[in-house]
Amino acid sequence: MSVRQKALFKIKSIKLEKVDLPRKVSTYFGENIFSSETMSEHISKATFAAFQAWILDGKTITLEQANEIANAMKDWALAKGASYYTHWFQPMTGLTAEKHDSFISFVEPGKVIEKFSGNKLIQGEPDASSFPSGGIRATFEARGYTAWDPSSPAFIIESALGKTLCIPTIFISYHGEALDKKLPLLRSDEALNKSAVALLKLFGHKNTKKVISTCGAEQEYFLIDKNYYNLRQDLIMTGRTLIGAPSPKGQQLEDQYFGTIKERVVNFMFEVAQEAYKLGIPVMTRHNEVAPHQYEFAPIFEESNIAADHNQLLMELMKKIALKHEMVCLLHEKPFAGINGSGKHLNWSLADDQGNNLLNPGQTPEDNLQFLAVLVAVLRAVYLHGDLLRAAVALAGNEHRLGANEAPPAIMSVFLGEQLTDLLDTLEKGVKAKVSKQDIVDLGIARLPKFNKDSTDRNRTSPFAFTGAKFEFRAVGSSQNISTPITIVNTIIAESLDYVAEEIKKTTATGKDFNSAVLKVISAIAKDTKDIRFEGNNYAPEWLKEAKKRGLPNVASTYEALEALTKKENISLFEKYKVFSKEELIARYHIWVHTYNLLLEIEAQTLNEMVNASVVPAGYKYEKLLAGTLDELVRLKKSAGLKINAAALQDKKKHLSEVVSKIYYVRHNAESMVELLSKAKTLSNEKRAQLYFQELKPLMEHIRKHADELEGVVSDDAWDLPKYREMLFIK
Repeated sequence: MSVRQKALFKIKSIKLEKVDLPRKVSTYFGENIFSSETMSEHISKATFAAFQAWILDGKTITLEQANEIANAMKDWALAKGASYYTHWFQPMTGLTAEKHDSFISFVEPGKVIEKFSGNKLIQGEPDASSFPSGGIRATFEARGYTAWDPSSPAFIIESALGKTLCIPTIFISYHGEALDKKLPLLRSDEALNKSAVALLKLFGHKNTKKVISTCGAEQEYFLIDKNYYNLRQDLIMTGRTLIGAPSPKGQQLEDQYFGTIKERVVNFMFEVAQEAYKLGIPVMTRHNEVAPHQYEFAPIFEESNIAADHNQLLMELMKKIALKHEMVCLLHEKPFAGINGSGKHLNWSLADDQGNNLLNPGQTPEDNLQFLAVLVAVLRAVYLHGDLLRAAVALAGNEHRLGANEAPPAIMSVFLGEQLTDLLDTLEKGVKAKVSKQDIVDLGIARLPKFNKDSTDRNRTSPFAFTGAKFEFRAVGSSQNISTPITIVNTIIAESLDYVAEEIKKTTATGKDFNSAVLKVISAIAKDTKDIRFEGNNYAPEWLKEAKKRGLPNVASTYEALEALTKKENISLFEKYKVFSKEELIARYHIWVHTYNLLLEIEAQTLNEMVNASVVPAGYKYEKLLAGTLDELVRLKKSAGLKINAAALQDKKKHLSEVVSKIYYVRHNAESMVELLSKAKTLSNEKRAQLYFQELKPLMEHIRKHADELEGVVSDDAWDLPKYREMLFIK
């Protein structure tokens, strides 16, 4: 019996202790966060007012006020059972990081008290030497700083033996450059706020003080039994299977999607939701996804910065809780070949401080003109900066997913739906020099409905689709920190909102009335950006040809996509809006290209180990069995006159020859792969990435092809690696 088969017998339903039914969610939602409401109960009215002014207007609080908040936060955390605190930040690894400090402070030898000052709340100093910086700081320089982000509430993380207070922070170098994902997002929100407020003032909204981007990230993931996971070096090392023959039954029957959720899985989902609710994470939806053992959580919209923090927390909860249920949560974009991978559809919109969604048409023609002005600003942003959107989702895992007829292609385009497309096509033909109310009615603007529900069928193949009051950026990978995609979307749309506002001002300066000026600007942008709009099937081969004809780039590789960060015009854009400096952008380019190379090297080295330690020995064992059987039959035919059908004997010879050849090809290509890795050591990161994309990845797929063919014929007793048919159909 193989190790794999022994693991099969160990798999059983997890026995969970019976607990009382959970309280109503409303009674414990957010109980582990130090929210504004909680803060207001623990500090003076004056300090709370100062804190609110800091959040809304950027008026920094005093040290005394910081001390009061820190003390209140400490008392609240201690009352909840916390004994340590940490500045929780998001370095450019894409993960989260934390250094825990105790609240204790010595007052005399052998005696301590719990203490937490405003200085410690506002700033921390973790060692920055081992975090990627892309050259921002020298290797020998260790100092980095965390700084409190007051817009995202502190929270408590529970473990079996204790609790920790986590304070969301930014992470910067000694000289102030952003070493994290959060600070650029906060900067982009500020840029977007200024641009959107300025545009709204043109439309008469003088009282609007703030506009925020809002997001909701639909999180897809796979679950696998821990016993199988532990037998797969590739899953442990890389998060995806590097070899593995397709299961006879995959997703072709479409019986998984929205199907009944297995009890073992729904128990996991219940616990994830409960822990998420304690942290104020508004998980709204859960369901089976398309592929076997693929699932999704979807939240309610939140302010983007908080949504990004919550998505990172949700992923951490999912991984931690899965282990308690003897499962492993896989967040790789393509953990299993031949079936759908996992994305993270990023729903994005704009909201003002009056509670209005700027992507939701209003009650009057004027409101609808404003909606169309914002809409064409988004179109223009995607049209001009599709390269940056592609760079926003450029990572090794997403290369397997984008364009695989399960996710959007690498070509950036926008889907608007029939109604809006028809309207823009009408406007595109031109408008009168002076537009009356009746003209607005005739153009269909006055009759635009509120898009509380989709006004048209959604296009699941579009990378950037309008789905009613929001856009859905479908190209984001499931493992990604969503901060960078949001940062890029915010920045390019801020620039377009400014462009729309300036064009309206220029047009009204020529003597046109405001409505006529707005319509003229909308019409011009609709015409100029028409090539970015596509309503059809983005998976169709015809679209590739059409997109090329339109001049839309189709960048398949991560390293090429990331080059957008180094373009002079893109650097100028980010510097203009103070989101990234040139140094910060170039650093991210180098970090992400280097990370791409490291991931592929880990995959290749793991694959080499797997084929030589598991696949080839299993093949040799089966080869020996075949050779021994054939030798025995030939011997018996000669010595005992055993009558054997000539075709049957030839078939055995042919099968043995095929197995010998497959083993040879696996070994030969693995040797070539090792040689290629050795050759790559002398190359620059950029050249290495190019070599890996063009040569290493195809070579790995070639190895996989022959290894998977061996898996299909080698006896179960000899094959130790868990198979797709087992991993994907968990008990």
